[in-house]
Amino acid sequence: MPAESPVRPALPLRAELAGLHPYGAPQLDVPVLLNVNENPYPPSGAVVDDIAEAVRQAAGGLNRYPDRDFLGLRTDLVRYLLAESGVALAPEQLWAANGSNEVMLHLLQAFGGPGRVAVSFAPTYSMYPEYARDTATGWVVGRREHDFSLDAAHAVATIAEHQPSVVLLASPNNPTGTALPTATTLAVLDAAAQVPGGCVVVVDEAYGEFRRRGTPSALELLADHPHLAVARTMSKAFGLAGARVGYLAAAPQLVDALRVVRLPYHLSAVTQAVARAALAHSAELMAQVGSLRDERDALVEWLRGRGHEVADSDANFVLFGRFADRHAVWQGLLDRGVLIREVGPEGWLRVSVGTPAETAAFRAALDQVVGS
Repeated sequence: MPAESPVRPALPLRAELAGLHPYGAPQLDVPVLLNVNENPYPPSGAVVDDIAEAVRQAAGGLNRYPDRDFLGLRTDLVRYLLAESGVALAPEQLWAANGSNEVMLHLLQAFGGPGRVAVSFAPTYSMYPEYARDTATGWVVGRREHDFSLDAAHAVATIAEHQPSVVLLASPNNPTGTALPTATTLAVLDAAAQVPGGCVVVVDEAYGEFRRRGTPSALELLADHPHLAVARTMSKAFGLAGARVGYLAAAPQLVDALRVVRLPYHLSAVTQAVARAALAHSAELMAQVGSLRDERDALVEWLRGRGHEVADSDANFVLFGRFADRHAVWQGLLDRGVLIREVGPEGWLRVSVGTPAETAAFRAALDQVVGS
């Protein structure tokens, strides 16, 4: 008789992780990829050449650990944000990590934890509750309005009731594209200032560069609000999703708290070199952002002209609907070689802004699926 297999004890998985699946949008090989809000344009030849040279130089010192405080990168980010938003900062007010996801995790590691609560307002970025879960932070979600705006009175009441140590606000919001007015952000900051023990307000501006003219950045509020952190990424506007570089701006004391929880040498020498080389081309890349804004606005107008409901967008994507069976629409587009995202409130779909050719393919496919 064959030997019986030994009985192995179960892995001691945390109970709240049992049965869960890893985060991730579908990665499918189709002609038109418009589902994860990537910049559709690869870096130019000049950017690629400079990145390659920067990496070559960094490779010569890979036997040594990288600069763990990456002062050169922080200085370059200061220069960029001054040009992009008109806000003057100091290097000690900047922090960077492997994507804005890791930046957010650092924030929850430093200011969340057992016995503490993080608050946000749905619909919003689906990773926020996962950051809370992974740091054993309590999670409370308030609501957004029918038009996906955030009612300041509701936000203030939610903060007063739950006394969070962290409030997460996405502006522009994902998946809706909705930007926060300054008055709403100020109301949240004022409410957070009343929380005993303190409360950090994080404004996630991952899509901030795509905001429409006249839409403010929360960077403008940093000087007067030491508990505010404004997160950005190089994945979207800079077209560096594959490089995984995110960063935030905040008061030096807040940044110092993140240095406590980061892993040693968390930002590799190669990552730092890639980011700095790309930042040297920020003027070229920001011109490209302007064309994507124009493409987005034209897409919003076209969708509305076809009778679809469309959320106002300050991002590089558009949320549109409403469909009785959104999955059937999503599948119909996929069958025609166009991948978008089935995300957000029931009945809605999200499409990233692509090149003119990709947008034309999406329009043609959507007309075939739902009619014009």
